[in-house]
Amino acid sequence: MSIFAHYSELVKLNRNNMQNIKRVLNINLPENQSAFLWGPRKTGKTTYLKSEFPNSLVYDFLQTDLFFEYSKKPSLLREQLLAKDTNSLNFPVILDEVQKIPQIMDEIHWLIENKGIQFILCGSSARKLKRGRANLLGGRLWRFEMFPLVTAELKNWNLLTVLNRGMIPVHYQQEEYKRSLRAYIQDYLKEEVFAEGLTRNIPAFSRFFDALGYSHGELTNYTNISRDCGVNSKTVREYYQILVDTLMGTMIKPFKKRQNRQVITKAPKFYLFDVGVAGALTKRHIEEEKGELFGKAFEHFILMELMAYNSYYEVDFEIDFWRTKSGLEVDFILGNGEIAIEVKGTSHVEKRDLLPIKAFIEECSPHKAIVVCNEKEERVYEQIQIIPYRKFLSDLWEGKIIR
Repeated sequence: MSIFAHYSELVKLNRNNMQNIKRVLNINLPENQSAFLWGPRKTGKTTYLKSEFPNSLVYDFLQTDLFFEYSKKPSLLREQLLAKDTNSLNFPVILDEVQKIPQIMDEIHWLIENKGIQFILCGSSARKLKRGRANLLGGRLWRFEMFPLVTAELKNWNLLTVLNRGMIPVHYQQEEYKRSLRAYIQDYLKEEVFAEGLTRNIPAFSRFFDALGYSHGELTNYTNISRDCGVNSKTVREYYQILVDTLMGTMIKPFKKRQNRQVITKAPKFYLFDVGVAGALTKRHIEEEKGELFGKAFEHFILMELMAYNSYYEVDFEIDFWRTKSGLEVDFILGNGEIAIEVKGTSHVEKRDLLPIKAFIEECSPHKAIVVCNEKEERVYEQIQIIPYRKFLSDLWEGKIIR
C-alpha cells in the first residue's frame, strides 16, 4: 500500500472519532447570510459541517465525477437547485472544495441574489479563485477559518504528544503519526500547490520547501533562501505568499512602535500552520520537555493557540514579535503593543531569561508582560507574570489574557 493510500485509509478510520470532539468554531448564520469556510486540508472542515448542518445538501468537488460534471457546465448547479423542494433549501447548501471550480461562483451569486439561497463554501484556499478571476461576491459572504485542534477542544492532552504529532485531527489521534505526517507533506502540501498550478517551477519550489526546514520560525532571509533554491528573491517572496494564501502558514511581522535604530523592523518570521507538520519537515522528534528543539516547538504551539483564539472569537488583534539588533527578543506582541508574551521551555525561569521582556517593557510599556513556561506554579516578578503553560492556555480561552 502506498503512503497516500495508507493515509487515506487512516483519515476514514478517524472520522468517527472526530464526531466526539466539539470544535470551538461556531458558524451561526442569520437568515439569507452565506459564508466561506477556509482551512488547510484535513483540519476537520467537512466533518464539522456535516455535524453542524446535517440537513444541508452537500456537493463535494473532491469527487471526480462531480468535479468534471460541474466544471463542464457550472449552470448545472443552478438548474438542479431550482428543481429542489423548498424544505431541502431551508438549510445552507454546502459546496466543498469550491476553489476547484472558480466558474461556479457566478451561479452561486445569482442564486443568492435572486432566490435567497444560503451557501457555505468550503475550501483550502481562495488563491485559485482569485487567480481565476472568480466572482468572490463582493464581500457578501462572511469568512470563517478552521484551524487544527486546539487545547480548548481536548479533555486530556499531553504536551509532547501535541508537539510531535501536531493537532491535525487524524495525526493527533493515531499512533502511526510519523508516516501520516510524511504523507501529508508529500501529498497535501507540495502536490496541492503543483496540482492547483500555483507555480510552474516545480524543482525550485521543492528546493524552497526543503529550505523551510532551517528557516522555520527564524528571521526570514530571502537572499539566502533564493541562493539555495536557484531563483531570485522576488520568486522566494512569491513562494512564501503561496503558502500564506493556501493557509499553510503565516508571516509574523516585527513590531515597531516608534523610531529606534536598534530594533529590527523588516525581516518577518514564517510559521507553518501546524507544529507537527513543521516537526516532520525539519525531521524533529522531541523526547523530553527541555532543549532547543523543544523550545522552538513549544513557541510554535503557543502561537497556533493564539491565532486560533484570535480567529474563533473574532478578537482581531495583531500578532507581532519584537527583536533588537543585539539579539534581545520577545516572541509575541499582541494588540499593537498591549501585551508582551515570551515563551520559555524551561521549568525554572531565571532572571537572565527576563532580560528581553524587561527591555520591551522599558521601550514600549505594555499593559501586560507574560512569560509562558513549564514552571508548576504561577508567580509575579516585578511587573512580569510568570505563568505555567496550562494555566496560560486556560486563561486564554476564557478570555482572561486578551479579549
